[in-house]
Amino acid sequence: MSRRRALLVCPGRGSYGREQLGYLANRPAAEELLAACDTWRAARGAPTVTELDSASRFSSKRHIAGENASLLTFACSMADLAELDSSSIEIVGVTGNSMGWYTALAVAGALSLSETIRLVDTMGSYQAGNLVGGQLLYPLVGSDWVHDDALSAEVQRGLESARAAGHVAEWSIRLGGFAVLGADRGGVKHLLEVLEPQSRGPRTFPVQLPLHSAFHTSLLAETSARAKKELSLRFQPPRVPLIDGRGHVFRPRWADPAALEDYTLGQQVFATYDYTAALKSALHHTGAELVVILGPGNSLGAPTAQVLVADNWGGLGSKGQFIEAQESEPTLLSFGLEAQRARLTQ
Repeated sequence: MSRRRALLVCPGRGSYGREQLGYLANRPAAEELLAACDTWRAARGAPTVTELDSASRFSSKRHIAGENASLLTFACSMADLAELDSSSIEIVGVTGNSMGWYTALAVAGALSLSETIRLVDTMGSYQAGNLVGGQLLYPLVGSDWVHDDALSAEVQRGLESARAAGHVAEWSIRLGGFAVLGADRGGVKHLLEVLEPQSRGPRTFPVQLPLHSAFHTSLLAETSARAKKELSLRFQPPRVPLIDGRGHVFRPRWADPAALEDYTLGQQVFATYDYTAALKSALHHTGAELVVILGPGNSLGAPTAQVLVADNWGGLGSKGQFIEAQESEPTLLSFGLEAQRARLTQ
């Protein structure tokens, strides 16, 4: 039986929530990975990923904080990768969202496991007691996943209003059918007040993301400078096409390690992360017939599906067509959903 060509997608650190507690339990294929993560954390006097994941209860203050959530999320994604059935699935490209870019570096072989652990945990440690502004989420599509120009205009109006009031307010992530906006603290408050409320199911937007800095905005320029000063990483060309938050493809053998480092510690930190463009570029350049989202959770499920539908990928031009296809022969599979996980592991 021929293997299915898969694009692997790595989620950001906001994907580990209350429902994911215990995600790393009984994962024999990931023993070496978890040992490496735990050894690194223990040497720095920080709670290990195993300790965090095996806690008796979920603590938002502890589990969502960047200094803990970053490596915990990375470990979950890499543990899923260790269980991927390589006899039926061939990885032909890797991309990710936000912090998922760091995981993608390890998955694609552009950074070793030990180097990526150091990168992920160091960048996460910069957030300890040092939140810079914040992020909020706002929809750009209706319940049918069709782009709404009025919602895009509302986002632009809100950003302009915040800037006119003297705040820094920018696009943080272009996330399929959602806008992630980043701003200084006053700017976040301003946006929460001026953006017209939108209901989607049980949630009302805009929603502020807890314990998040204004990632991927100019407010993180100092973080970028600090990372460049303190981190010296050994990058190498990836083993498979690696697609960044601009939609740029780093190709096997030909990618410039210096360019990888410059993007990872530079633009990726302080400029808009365009997950929508990354996913579209990855699909067009890799010829993937399947999209696989690593865990924890499935927070990227809806945004990814929205991009697939907007791009008419595989002839899926509407939410209804996508849902129907998923019920018969799914082309989007997530490790964070038990029924789909069974299709991905041996």
